[in-house]
Amino acid sequence: MLVTVLAGGIGGSRFLQGVRAVLDEHAGTGVPRPDAHLVAVVNTADDITLFGLRVSPDLDTVMYTLGGGSDTERGWGRSDETFTAKAELAAYGAQPDWFGLGDRDLATHILRTQMLAAGYPLSQVTEALCRRWPLGLRLLPMTDERVETHVVVADEEAPAGARAIHFQEYWVRLHAAPAVREVVLVGIEDTTPAPGVAEAIAEADVVLLAPSNPVVSIGPILAVPGIRAALHRRSGPVVGISPIISGSAVRGMADKLLPAIGVHTDAAAVGLHYGARSGGGVIDGWLVDESDAAGLATLEAAGIAARAVPLFMDDTGASSAMAAAALELAGSVGARR
Repeated sequence: MLVTVLAGGIGGSRFLQGVRAVLDEHAGTGVPRPDAHLVAVVNTADDITLFGLRVSPDLDTVMYTLGGGSDTERGWGRSDETFTAKAELAAYGAQPDWFGLGDRDLATHILRTQMLAAGYPLSQVTEALCRRWPLGLRLLPMTDERVETHVVVADEEAPAGARAIHFQEYWVRLHAAPAVREVVLVGIEDTTPAPGVAEAIAEADVVLLAPSNPVVSIGPILAVPGIRAALHRRSGPVVGISPIISGSAVRGMADKLLPAIGVHTDAAAVGLHYGARSGGGVIDGWLVDESDAAGLATLEAAGIAARAVPLFMDDTGASSAMAAAALELAGSVGARR
């Protein structure tokens, strides 16, 4: 089985751990499973340049987490991290002072920036970085071109009562406090899918949308010209997992951003936002949490096969159960098709 997962950072990486575990179990004890059996297409619109270094938060979170080098308590960054360089930069008064790059993490950003400056595309840079880590999957950026998510936030002191800032500033420095009026994907219209992305979507037995932020994680991937078309053309099923449980975001700030795109913070509403492939959307099936089972009928009426299962990823076992449920639903959808 070949499974392709569209994913963001923390939630996406934890879900990928579950998918990898399920595929490993299906392969059988002692049977090597090629990395090509699981492909992660990861958001790069969170990327930002800091202190002259190109940082790819979602790519690195997936790489560190699946490679066994992440800080499991924080959910991001390297394990056994130190922040000496950050303290020295602060002593010099260097800006920005709100984004902390750890010393181990800096090595990744330095190498990425050097390779990009030498002319290597992001997909090749990512492949080179991943050689160090036993990922058990193929990690692909959504595009090689530069894209950045900016948000227009309310600001009474700004001339128009609002200003545009990078998503990382909104999330890290401002803790998602200001009201968001608009989400803008800067440069998205000039992008194409990174090498291997369209093929991974077309050739996969199953495509899964991880329970990542639908606005700033999955949204940018779907906005890359050609990716929606690739999802429409494929013959196999596409199943998504809700990042919303009981009207709240499991992690992050999806509840702050969904209103900016006109979507209610509700599991069924997000499923309807993605839309049924039979009606021009991108999914055939949608998993919601048991607490949101009341929305199943609405989803089914819209042409989306829906099931309610536990969706809290408390540990790898829970992530694996979610992945297994998504693959089971995909099998059911595939039988219908």
